[in-house]
Amino acid sequence: MAHKNIPDIVIGRLPIYLRSLQRMAQEGRQVTSSQELGERLGISAAQIRKDLSQFGEFGKQGTGYNIEFLSNKIRDILNVNRNWDVAIIGAGDIGGALARYNGFNQRGFTIKMIFDNNPSKIGMKIDNFTVLDIANLKEEIAGAGVQVAMMAVPAAYAQDVADRLVAAGIKAILNYAPVNLNVPAGVRVQHIDPAVHLQRMTYYLD
Repeated sequence: MAHKNIPDIVIGRLPIYLRSLQRMAQEGRQVTSSQELGERLGISAAQIRKDLSQFGEFGKQGTGYNIEFLSNKIRDILNVNRNWDVAIIGAGDIGGALARYNGFNQRGFTIKMIFDNNPSKIGMKIDNFTVLDIANLKEEIAGAGVQVAMMAVPAAYAQDVADRLVAAGIKAILNYAPVNLNVPAGVRVQHIDPAVHLQRMTYYLD
């Protein structure tokens, strides 16, 4: 779909809505409302309606939302109505855990390969994956047409690895290294730094 000028904070809430809708569907539910979604998520019903209205009309006044229909529409918006192949860079604790996690498939992502630069890890097995040599990263990723990567490498190596990923054709990077990355326009980066989220929460603690 065409990218409208929609705030990124709105896009960031859509996967949260989708996750809640999927749980309702697993409970055997067929219909919900913005009020119920809001109560489950701690978001106002008005905010949910405003967010969804940016993309069209998905519910009816008085009858709410059909859960399957709305889930499918949000999948379409987020482009997870298909499966995206993903490369993991870094076969340490975080990278290994990501490779073993089996929750990606049902949410639109398939881990395809994992890389490291440590000779003691290259060639080892993590579940069904053989750790590949990062020296071959460009050829492997470009050859497979992978566009999404998760990066779990030390901060000192993060920018160099990001540069190599961009050169290989990666368009989206989920970065677990505690450092900001410089990437060209057209490449999306999301940062996952648990310490930042902890610090954000402790502000509210006595």
